Amino acid sequence: MGALGMSARRWLGAALVAAVGLLAPPVRAEEAARVTCSATRVGRRVVVRPEAFALVAPELERLMRLGLAGRLEVELTLLRRRTLWFSEQVDATRLTQVLAWSSKEGGWVLDGRPLTEKPEPLELERVAWVLEEEPEAERTFVVEVGVRLQVVTAASLGKVARWLTQGEKTEAERSSLTRGLLLTVAEDLTRGAEGRCTVQPL
Repeated sequence: MGALGMSARRWLGAALVAAVGLLAPPVRAEEAARVTCSATRVGRRVVVRPEAFALVAPELERLMRLGLAGRLEVELTLLRRRTLWFSEQVDATRLTQVLAWSSKEGGWVLDGRPLTEKPEPLELERVAWVLEEEPEAERTFVVEVGVRLQVVTAASLGKVARWLTQGEKTEAERSSLTRGLLLTVAEDLTRGAEGRCTVQPL
């Protein structure tokens, strides 16, 4: 396996050190990310309104204000509770949105929609499901919500590495250590949370 040139290695090392430096722990404890939701049912229609708190950590906010966009993945699952047995999945929805800082708008935008202020709490897209039939009054439903925000991906860091090492031949010539560092940095720049709520019949 070919070795990286000294100049390329220095540039790649500097880029990785700079990225890792962004992850330095803050002086005070950072609030943990969390997600909540409210869900209602009218007849066969179930509507869920999820919100995320403390999802944009300071190090992620710094990167996003520099121009990087955040990929926001939201997964919602509707479950029917069953007595003395596991809950049964009724429906599920996955959403992928883009959260970014817009200099033009002078604030945050979610999928191009301006947010009034810093996204705290971050109101996620409302989701609606229609049940096959109207459930009996005693039936209980719950919604599980998972949220994941990733600002830098392994692929985007890989592009930076390729640009810095453009004198080298192929990706395969990079050491496994370098690829591992890219993956580690990408995962460290990811923040997520999970939560659940009970569906309230109206």
